[in-house]
Amino acid sequence: MNATDSVFQSYGRCCRNEQFFKDFYSFFMDSSDEIRQRFVNTDMAAQRHLLRNGIMQLILVARGMSDRKLRALGESHNRHNFNINPAWYTLWLNALMKAVNKHDPEFSRELDTQWREVLHPGIELIRGAY
Repeated sequence: MNATDSVFQSYGRCCRNEQFFKDFYSFFMDSSDEIRQRFVNTDMAAQRHLLRNGIMQLILVARGMSDRKLRALGESHNRHNFNINPAWYTLWLNALMKAVNKHDPEFSRELDTQWREVLHPGIELIRGAY
């Protein structure tokens, strides 16, 4: 099985439990006071829904789908819109991997590496729009 298929299946296992997304945001907000402040008045149920779709878009682009939606995400997160600091994407990915580690019973170092490799091009596309 190739890396994108492994990540796709891992994500499916994680999505079985809504707590995965709650844990991600807990880990992400714990990584920085600045990030925590960004979510003070956020509808977290809606935010978790956006996250679910965003991660899927990253995986689907790695599997060969058009990057049009990721480009739009990059535009919405750039300095002229949500102004998401490009350095925060590393914190985002690290929080995601902590959540995957917690929720995927098949998690391994190899799977961690695969997740990072599979998501890297899409994250860089979004970060590059800053």
